[in-house]
Amino acid sequence: MSKIERSNELYRISEQAKIGGVCAGLAERFGVETWLVRVGVASAFFLGGSGFIFLMYIAAWFMLDDKPAEGVDEHGGLDHKVSIKSKVWQPGQPPKEAFRDVKTQFRQLELRLRNVERYVTSSEFHLSQEIDKL
Repeated sequence: MSKIERSNELYRISEQAKIGGVCAGLAERFGVETWLVRVGVASAFFLGGSGFIFLMYIAAWFMLDDKPAEGVDEHGGLDHKVSIKSKVWQPGQPPKEAFRDVKTQFRQLELRLRNVERYVTSSEFHLSQEIDKL
């Protein structure tokens, strides 16, 4: 199983946001599931800390930067790390989803390899090789 890499910086994550992305950023920073942070914030809000929690959430929403977009790698996004969760509160994917993602990545790689093989064995490739030799 792979170890989850935690970020040392705190960001808002707008892609996973229900309101402002603050809970998603906290969850990523501390290495727990987003739903667990949301349940904690909601229960603190409803159990008497509504004014304080509301003000802190709004302040974090405005003060935290949005998480920078991660660039696509030169292979068309195929270097995607799959993390499998072993406990419910840990971030990652359940084993079935992780297996499905890995299977999809292998299918994409196989199609790319077939296209490369088709090009290398074609007469167009040999013709371009002969032209390059001139």
